[in-house]
Amino acid sequence: MRIQLHERHYPWLLALLGLVFFLPFLGRVHLFDWDEINFAESAREMLVSGNYARVTVGFRPFWEKPPLFFWLQALAMQVFGVNEFAARLPNAIFGIITLITVYAIGRHERDARFGLLWGLLYFGSLLPHMYFKSGIIDPVFNYFIFTGTYFIYRTYQLPARKLRHAAIAGVLIGLAVLTKGPVGLLMPMLTFTVVVALHKFRRWPRVKDVSVFALLVLLVSSAWYGLEMIKNGPWFIKEFIEYQIELFSRPVADHQQPLYYHFVVVLLGCFPMSVLALGSFKKKYVSDELTRWMMTLFWVVMILFTIVTTKIVHYSSMSYLPLSFLAATYLSRKQKAGQSLPGWLRGVYLFIGLLFGTLLTLLPLVYFFKDKLIPYIDDPFAVAGLQKAVAWGGYEFLAGLLFVAGVLWSFIWLGRQRYFKAVSVMALSTALTLMAYMLVVVPKIEAHSQGSLVEFLESLQGKDVYVTTYGFHSYAPFFYFAQPNDNPDKRADKEYLLNGPTDKPVYIITKITDTTLVGRSDLQLLKEEGGYRFYLRQAINSH
Repeated sequence: MRIQLHERHYPWLLALLGLVFFLPFLGRVHLFDWDEINFAESAREMLVSGNYARVTVGFRPFWEKPPLFFWLQALAMQVFGVNEFAARLPNAIFGIITLITVYAIGRHERDARFGLLWGLLYFGSLLPHMYFKSGIIDPVFNYFIFTGTYFIYRTYQLPARKLRHAAIAGVLIGLAVLTKGPVGLLMPMLTFTVVVALHKFRRWPRVKDVSVFALLVLLVSSAWYGLEMIKNGPWFIKEFIEYQIELFSRPVADHQQPLYYHFVVVLLGCFPMSVLALGSFKKKYVSDELTRWMMTLFWVVMILFTIVTTKIVHYSSMSYLPLSFLAATYLSRKQKAGQSLPGWLRGVYLFIGLLFGTLLTLLPLVYFFKDKLIPYIDDPFAVAGLQKAVAWGGYEFLAGLLFVAGVLWSFIWLGRQRYFKAVSVMALSTALTLMAYMLVVVPKIEAHSQGSLVEFLESLQGKDVYVTTYGFHSYAPFFYFAQPNDNPDKRADKEYLLNGPTDKPVYIITKITDTTLVGRSDLQLLKEEGGYRFYLRQAINSH
């Protein structure tokens, strides 16, 4: 029996998919270093200190991000407690909102069927789906950037209600700036500039539209920038802006990558929509103004973060939304024309899909073949983590086979020109696979990688002690020890904690690859587990 959905049900279907697949098991696994723990800690510290105007880590100024996302996390923590579920909840909610939004834009600009196709493509692609289950800033930031850019397009392109669209764009871009800083204004302005250049500078927005847009960006972003400057002077904002410039101009340690890095990340990580969008990168498919804007936004993001010296996976995640639009546009046009996808594109689809399916199938089996693999791993820390006893059941590989089945089934539908069915099958397969991974695979991988560290820190909660790492950087001691708001400068002073006359016991954590502290007579080695060494240094001065 075939179930026929009326178009009025489409947004409800997408909302239901988001509820079913984004919300469950958010708290199933600990937060991951660095970003997830970093951001959740900033939100936790807002609750502890009662200071919601300034972002801190370790109760000391954190220059990297403005506070909007941390406000959302703090609100979730007020309701659900300080835990992983609350830290990830804002992104899950924005995931549902994003699916409904892309449907609404697609329906308005094309038709309801296009909107649903676009929503399913975004929902069913690997990295976009995963990020809605995470505690990083980017899904919220990307939503404001994308919708703000869309209303800039409408302000520039459409003759009616320009002032209203300019106002909406200003509010959205202002929220983007409140979420992640000046780059929230930079990307849409670069996109707009490129589009104007493509029109050979013959068309310009009206002065009053620009004025309303700029005023609202300023007013919304001043909800933090302006009030902070009025209350405490310019020093914090000055440090914040200088940090942003530094982040763009020099690579952060361990985040130097080749120039092509983000192109590989997007092509592989955004399967299947990335492959299905490849055909749209021909001039004949950029035949209308909205597609031109989407293509421009995609290239602005990719080129900007190729130039930026610090390269992190999610930096290019803003490209996912325009890329999904391009994929939906390409498939929709092929469907309406009754045309087959090129053989090379279907070949790339099958290759990347089966590659991921194979990796997802084999990864849970690594533990069972660790004795054969360890001689080839030239990293003692990784070896120690792999050797940690974790209860694998042996059935976890089935999640990967589910993905393989989805790839093969959708590939068959692609060959039959049943593009909507192909996307639906792959979307459901991706969602089920990632849910299964979150439920039975990721917690065990996390146990091997940082499980010993987190378990040790949780055991110290509530104790009147200092906790620090040595030889590596981690935000885990702040969040999982639940560092209190006392003596933040002492707690951040490595020299004092390792060698000074401390007034409290100090717990020190190193990786086993760092032997600097081995043999120190004033340190008691408590245990060595999961690639870490855990030391205790007794208090020197109790007064």
